[in-house]
Parts: sequence; C-alpha cells; structure tokens
Amino acid sequence: MAQHYNVTLLPGDGIGPEIMAVAVEVLKAIGKQYSLDFNFTEVPIGGAAIDATGSPLPDETLETCRQSDAVLLAAIGGYKWDDLPRQQRPETGLLGLRAGLGLFANLRPATILPQLVEASSLKREVVEGVDIMVVRELTGGIYFGQPKGIFTAETGEQRGFNTMAYTEAEIDRIAKVGFETAQKRQGKLCSVDKANVLDVSQLWRDRVTHLAAQYPEVELSHLYVDNAAMQLVRAPKQFDTIVTGNLFGDILSDAAAMLTGSIGMLPSASLGDGGPGLFEPVHGSAPDIAGQDKANPMAQVLSAAMMLRYGLDCGDAAAKIERAVLTVLDRGDRTGDMMSPGMNLVGCQAMGEALIAAIEADSA
Repeated sequence: MAQHYNVTLLPGDGIGPEIMAVAVEVLKAIGKQYSLDFNFTEVPIGGAAIDATGSPLPDETLETCRQSDAVLLAAIGGYKWDDLPRQQRPETGLLGLRAGLGLFANLRPATILPQLVEASSLKREVVEGVDIMVVRELTGGIYFGQPKGIFTAETGEQRGFNTMAYTEAEIDRIAKVGFETAQKRQGKLCSVDKANVLDVSQLWRDRVTHLAAQYPEVELSHLYVDNAAMQLVRAPKQFDTIVTGNLFGDILSDAAAMLTGSIGMLPSASLGDGGPGLFEPVHGSAPDIAGQDKANPMAQVLSAAMMLRYGLDCGDAAAKIERAVLTVLDRGDRTGDMMSPGMNLVGCQAMGEALIAAIEADSA
C-alpha cells in the first residue's frame, strides 16, 4: 500500500528552481520503488515572494508549510534585493519560516566523501575520514533576542545593538538533540560556547553539563568558540557531534562545510518538537550562474534524502539516494564546482539524470 506525503516545495531564488527540479524528479523515481506518493505544492519565499507579493514570507506560504508533512527549500536571496530594508529582505523570510514552524534544531553534516577528498583546501591527511554533525540552535540567541536596533545616542552618534539571550528551556531542548544525535553516531559530543566572557554562555555550559548525567554513554567535552574554530581546521577528525548556539553554529557549520571541498554537496535539516521539518542545502542562491545549467544539485538531492530519513521516516529510501550520489561520483561525473582533471563535466540537469539512472540500477 502506498504511503502518501504532502511536501511543500520552496524553490526560492537564483539556482533554486533548477536544483529543486532535480530533487523532485529524484523523489519521484525513489517513490516508484518504495510506494511513496508525494503530493508536491510549490509556494514562493524570499526574493521570488517579494516580487510576487511584497513580502519575503507570505501568510499563505507559511500556512501551506504548516499543513504539510515536510518542507523542502532550495535557496533564497540575491543581489537584486540586497538594498531593501532588513525586514523586507529574503533572509528575513527564512528566519520567519523557522520561527513560524518552531524549528529550533538545525542538523548540518560535514562528511568527507572519498571521491572528493582532493577537492578540500586542506591536506588529505587532515580531512580524510572527517564525519561531523553540527547541531545548531536555530530560533534563539542573538538573531532573535530583544531588545535590538539602531538608535542615535546623546553624542549624535548612531549605535547598533543586539541581545544574546537563552533560557534554560531553550538550552535544554537543543542539548537533548545534541546528546541524542551523538548517541546515534560515535558517542562524542562537544558543546561550544564562550563561557569565559559571556554570561549567557556560562548558563549554556551549566545546563549542558547538568544534562550530561542523563546520557552516561556520551562523552561530553566543552570548547570556547574561538578554539573550536581553530580545531576545525587544525584537527577536524577529533569531532563527532557539535552542539552550539545560533550565532556560533552559523559560523562553525560553514567552516565545517568547507572542509569537504564543495559547499554544493552539503544538506541540512531543521527540526522542531512536532510538525513538519525544513530540509535545505547549506549553499546560497548563486545568482551569477542561475539559469545556466551549471548548478550542483547534489546538496538539494541529499537534503531530500534527509527529508526522507528525518522527516518522513523512510530511511531505506534515503539510503538509496545517498548510494546513488556515491555511484555517480565514482563514475567521475562532476559539476563545475567539483571539477578536477580526468573527471566528466556535466550540467545540473545531466547530473539529475545520472542520479535517477543510478537509483533505477540499484537493486539493493
């Protein structure tokens, strides 16, 4: 009997529609093999939504996402909208979507695939075998803290300020995700903060340490964020699972992403206590190559695989997509961002066709 899922598609801007089209075809192919019936509903977000409605997150878009089983996002933003007031920019729509869906936990894997180890800017011996999961708190911290703003001081000088704040409950729930994620991996959790300077980080460290007693099988360590950034590029294989706040997680997950050699390969999942999760590649909208069939769709396809695994509990189907990615890379197919001597340069659409062929040939 077929399983039915309502999936909201947010193609967004730039290369978003191109890579989303590939992911949808891959999902259709995998759906035929596993009796998964996807009902796709496409709605605008980001710059596309601004152009269509004047808002980066229309009410209809948010409501459609809330009513779905999972949300698949491609990319948002672009030069066209950079001069808009902050509250009207595409990125504000993404923050609103995360908050509106209650998505407080962002999971971003950074795994060095054997086929791409030479693409990393770091030495082979440093990055070979790296497999890191960054668990980032997503709806609190300095991005959402109040008060914030820009005002004119008594001196006549403008002053900008933001508030970094976390409650015990916000820390506890993301820490639990970190511990539970580490349990499913290698059993090592590194909590990153700045407790030597920030009071909010001291509370963070105190709560994570307190919760560690509930997870005796997980080895907990702590690092200050500046040291963590250094260690990520010095000796990344020491890390298994990292849990950290919104700002630090934003920075560290991007640093971890570049260990892999191409940000075009990296997916992410944003999860809450219930309701649909949001699944998206970590890269941007790349407006400079939009519409040229040059985009790498792999991160979008792998985000669809994360959607199957974490959002729809279809782990076998997710695994087959992930195997297809490795098969295509083994064959030597590369988009421009991954290209190296001796490889086959292919476009976005051709990469999608290769992935579908690999899925159909996989009898496992």
